[in-house]
Amino acid sequence: MSLADQLDGLGLRHAGSHLDDIIDQATKKRWSPAQLLEHIADHESQERKRRSVERRLAASRVGRFKPFGDFDWKWPKHIDRDAVESALRLDFLERSRNVVLVAPQGLGKTMLAKNIAHNAVMAGHSVLFVTAAQLLLDLAAQDSARALDRRLRHYCRPALLVCDEIGYLSYDNRNADLLFQVVSRRYETKSLVLTTNLAFTDWPSVFPNATCAVALIDRVVHHADVIAIEGDSYRKRDAEADVKARRKRPPS
Repeated sequence: MSLADQLDGLGLRHAGSHLDDIIDQATKKRWSPAQLLEHIADHESQERKRRSVERRLAASRVGRFKPFGDFDWKWPKHIDRDAVESALRLDFLERSRNVVLVAPQGLGKTMLAKNIAHNAVMAGHSVLFVTAAQLLLDLAAQDSARALDRRLRHYCRPALLVCDEIGYLSYDNRNADLLFQVVSRRYETKSLVLTTNLAFTDWPSVFPNATCAVALIDRVVHHADVIAIEGDSYRKRDAEADVKARRKRPPS
């Protein structure tokens, strides 16, 4: 077995794959044994951190998103910038608080939620991003109590769970109970980020006839920073701007 293979087998993957370059560099610079070991240790540490971030990003299912640096703060009619920036700094995670983003469609609440999730991954936290529809469809599909408990533990395991788009569909009592179980298991121990297009007073319309609706809202907001964004849709604004731009173009 070659030295490169032995290093790789010991978990020193960077050193194994770059062995010739490391030896060449050490020879040219006349490194001492300690300097060589310091170089290998430093690069292995950096490589492991990079792979760890990649694994957490893949597991988070955040997907593609627009960086919040591109957010137009002047467009919303109302937004608490301090609260948004605090959420992006992950201040809420330290105390296992929740963040609830309330806004009409097209005002950037999903983009903000994904930026919060990404920042949490980069800070070393485990994260899972899922829509409310995906979460409830998954839980409702479990065919035994043991399987359901296993999936509930899956959604309770990450340090941060982001549940997107609560309020776009109505759910029956079974789905309301499932969401209540997720919220209850994470209550006061791990953080949630929820996005919704409805005020809390309208949540009972999402879970009609569900006896747990009030208890669900109570547990979500008990330790939560509620960030309301008001205004007109960005997407509608951009679409109208595209139409105007096309009208101004001279015919070819």
